[in-house]
Amino acid sequence: MKSAVENLEPTKVKLTVEVAYDELKPSIDHAYEHIAKDVTVPGFRKGKVPARIIDQRFGRGAVLEHAINEGLPGFYSDAIREHELRPLAQPTVEVTKVPDPSETDGELHFTAEVEVRPTIEIPELSSLNITVDDVEVTDEDVTERRDALRERFGSLVGVDRPAQDGDFVVIDMSAKIDDEEIDSISGTSYQIGSGTMLDGLDEALIGLSAGESTTFTSALAGGEHEGKEATISVTATSVKTRELPAADDEFAQLASEFDTIAELDEDLRKQVASMKTSNQAVQARDALLEALKAAVEIPVPSGVVEAEVHRHLESEGRLEDDEHRAEVTTEATTAITNQILLDTLAESLDVKVAQGELLEYLLGAARQYGMDPNEFIKQIDGSGQIPQIVGEVARSKALAVALRQIEVKDASGNVVDLSEFIGSDEDDAAVSAVEEAAEAAAEESEESEEA
Repeated sequence: MKSAVENLEPTKVKLTVEVAYDELKPSIDHAYEHIAKDVTVPGFRKGKVPARIIDQRFGRGAVLEHAINEGLPGFYSDAIREHELRPLAQPTVEVTKVPDPSETDGELHFTAEVEVRPTIEIPELSSLNITVDDVEVTDEDVTERRDALRERFGSLVGVDRPAQDGDFVVIDMSAKIDDEEIDSISGTSYQIGSGTMLDGLDEALIGLSAGESTTFTSALAGGEHEGKEATISVTATSVKTRELPAADDEFAQLASEFDTIAELDEDLRKQVASMKTSNQAVQARDALLEALKAAVEIPVPSGVVEAEVHRHLESEGRLEDDEHRAEVTTEATTAITNQILLDTLAESLDVKVAQGELLEYLLGAARQYGMDPNEFIKQIDGSGQIPQIVGEVARSKALAVALRQIEVKDASGNVVDLSEFIGSDEDDAAVSAVEEAAEAAAEESEESEEA
């Protein structure tokens, strides 16, 4: 097979492929076998119809068409591998020459235009400067953390006063459009300031005492009238506030394993410090991604972006929404740009995804979707999405591996140790060694059973 590649754009190439008859012949032979199984010819058993009879009855052209359709994807893949291309979309294929049906030789020629991952140069990682926020734990941080814990042990008590921000109000509410009631609820508890219901509800409830009512207008958040303006009537049937336990030694013993509030506060201080250090790792990863994007010019494959935008808008039934199209186009362009950069980074760093890392990702995703892990993994595997998941894990890991080569500093100029969050090359090597040993043991066991 001969193949040549022509660069049409930074993200688009044209492959020209020439396949000799001998290379196409296995597909031709298989085409005869396949047709023989599907046709009925008097005097011949199904599947045993000779090639010459198939040629007479159905024409050799039909056989060649079947063979080309079957063999062409493999020839295309071989050409892709030969030229080390990384397709980002399905190709547009044109067959330009086929063997003469009247002959038993001849070549198959075809061209394939496809958008590919552009070649970009990753800068020297050690040359990049990454700065993150200082880790500073204030007394206010500890108090906020302690108050959140106190709220878990608080109790609601009724108050005889107008409702305030943060109060819990039991409400009856109805919505009307053009004097027609289209929805109503009663006896629902709502915390003012949570913003979990209609826009304008928080402002309407503040100042209401138990038994008082008011009206306001708001766009409905769901149902068949979603987005339409409605007149909302709301009545506060009761007003309650959360009464918190005192922050003392007794509370510390109730809410934790500590005997004193001082010990609890010290533990909360450590928790805040750990959380802020974790935030430093996230901040460093984001800063590295932005630094790489600023240092590298990344051509954007417009066809891939357009296809993703169309798929997204079609799924929402908003193909004619030009304003939303502009938003989705920006989001898709950013996502694809990041993917190109991180795939190249992972390749340059020779990032490998261990089975344990893949499993950890899948288990986390299953928890996020509230699904049984075994069922979730079965669905992902059955839909052929495992390679995509491996790619996602590799991109995320690439940033962590890259950070190992960069001196990250905080705003005060101190070097930040992120090894707890980004791991080490030694850790990766140890995991790989364990997995390789397990695979070798499994292969040895299979060979023993076969023997």
